[in-house]
Amino acid sequence: MAQVSKKRKEALAKHDLTQVRSLVEAAIVVKDITYTKFDASVDIDVRLGVDPRKADQMVRGVATLPHGTGKTVRVLALVTPDKEAEALAAGADFVGLDDYIAKIEKGWTDIDVIITMPAVMAKVGRLGRVLGPRGLMPNPKSGTVTTDVAKAVQEVKAGKIDFKVDKTGIIHCSVGKVSFDPKMLAENALEVIQTLGRLKPSSSKGTYIKSITLSSTMSPAVPVDSQVNSAS
Repeated sequence: MAQVSKKRKEALAKHDLTQVRSLVEAAIVVKDITYTKFDASVDIDVRLGVDPRKADQMVRGVATLPHGTGKTVRVLALVTPDKEAEALAAGADFVGLDDYIAKIEKGWTDIDVIITMPAVMAKVGRLGRVLGPRGLMPNPKSGTVTTDVAKAVQEVKAGKIDFKVDKTGIIHCSVGKVSFDPKMLAENALEVIQTLGRLKPSSSKGTYIKSITLSSTMSPAVPVDSQVNSAS
């Protein structure tokens, strides 16, 4: 462990963590300063010039990362019996309805994404007190309440992510793993940034994207040029 700490210190000493960098440069630095025994996630944090307390400035959306997240996403499809085979064929890990609703009511949440259909939202809605605090509640805006269950499952498995601004005005989401090539991380991060740009609320005044940083699960944040418009 002492050796890892020494390597980490050496890596940190090589880099000025106050320097603003391009996405690729930031990804290279994050990879260099991360020393973990596991393949750590790489995250992007974007501070937005919005007031999340105002409904018309709540930024929420989805982005499909070109290189996926690197994570195995466990998907539960809460669907009617006629949709079960379709959901399974699309890659859902768990498929069903009443049995899984009962499990969730008892506290089971060993999943990453829940996809359901409008026809059963009356049943799913009562799970809000369990799923809401964990960010698992299906929502039409994120594409997790849909009549095309198979497509939704495939997109989530392929790297579609859901994000929402937190109460401090920050979007936080994963853009891959430390094992990814820096350009892959940069292209995934750019997809999130460009998606946020398209979601700018008309009521947001002044600077919209205030700051961007990249970091890994176990690394300090590396500042990124907030005017970034390419992954290079």
